[in-house]
Order: sequence, then C-alpha cells, then structure tokens
Amino acid sequence: MTKMKNVLCFGDSNTFGTPPLASLEEARRYDGKTRWPGVMRKILGHAWHVIEEGLPGRTTIRDDLIEGTHKNGRRYLAACLESHRPLDVIVLMLGTNDLKARFSAPPEDIAAGVDILAGIIAATPNLDRPPAKLLIACPPPIRVVGCLGPLFAGGVEKSQALPPLYEAVARKHGAEFLDTGKLIEVSPVDGIHYEAEAHLILGQVFAERVQALGG
Repeated sequence: MTKMKNVLCFGDSNTFGTPPLASLEEARRYDGKTRWPGVMRKILGHAWHVIEEGLPGRTTIRDDLIEGTHKNGRRYLAACLESHRPLDVIVLMLGTNDLKARFSAPPEDIAAGVDILAGIIAATPNLDRPPAKLLIACPPPIRVVGCLGPLFAGGVEKSQALPPLYEAVARKHGAEFLDTGKLIEVSPVDGIHYEAEAHLILGQVFAERVQALGG
C-alpha cells in the first residue's frame, strides 16, 4: 500500500490566509479553497496530506514583545516538526514580519534567521523516512502603505534585498529555493498580504515544486 506523503507549510499570515486589511481591527481569513495551501491540496490530490502551519505575525527567530513571544518561529518549529512527522516536504516561507520597524533587523539577520530554522529542520529525526526535502521560499517585496504601513516603515529596501540572501541559505542546506517576488506582488491595500489571485498562483507553483521534490 502506497504511503500518503506529508507536506508541512510553515509560515506567517500569508500561509494562514489573511486577506489584505483595510484596518487593524479586521480579523478575516480566506477559506480553505482560496488560500495557497488549499489550492496546493486540491492539485496534489489524495496522495498528499497538506499540513497548514501559518501563524499571523510569526517571525523567523525574533521574540515579539508586543504581539507575544509565541510569534517566534524558532520557539515552535521543533515541536511542530516532531508532532507532524514523518514529513516528506517542508515549505518554509517566513521573514516578512522580521521587516517590522520594531525589530530593526538588517536583511542579513533576517536571512540568518531562516538559516537557523533550516538547521533545526535538518537536525530533527524523521522517524522511518529519509530527511524531509526543504523548499525555502522568499516572500515578495513589501510596500509601506495602508494600515500596516507604519509597522513596516523602512522595510521596503530590506525586503528587496532578501532573495539572493535566501538563495544562499538554500544552497548551504541543499534545499530548493523559490523567489515568490517573481511570481506575485503584495496587495496595494496593505502592502503585506496577498490578493486571492496571488494565492492561486502560489498554490499552483508550490504544488508543482512539492510534487517534484516528493518524487
């Protein structure tokens, strides 16, 4: 009997499916068919189990003293990996929230956070299966606009500098790399989140890449 393959999607609000926000008071989420992990699930079919681990506000390795230290991806990743193993593919897409002005993190430090997370993934036993294949996705460049603009002041140039740094991290760990900024753009409404059309594109591309990685 063929084993079902498992893919873990570890990310932030754009993995969770938060739509563009007109105000900070909004609390919405795209439905399962619209957000990109759901699009990917439909394409991959019954042979794959898609695990959605998107948390709004999640950073790579930074404690957020305003929104909560649980937003630190490093604090949860090992437990997440162990609770969902065995895993065949992991899609890691983080770094947008590290661009917040409160962190004052240069692009190199954001990429270093991804490097640390990739190291945790590599060090986590995967039960009876080989180590999971890792796909590191660099988020698209942000815009400073709308209700989220003040939170991300000074982040545009930093976000534009991330792709080659992420690619170097992927190369170091023998992981696959995807520059999502070549595929989609953030919404002009809040400069951070994706319109439904962008989720559709991402889901289609991720499905193709995950299927290739999973054999």
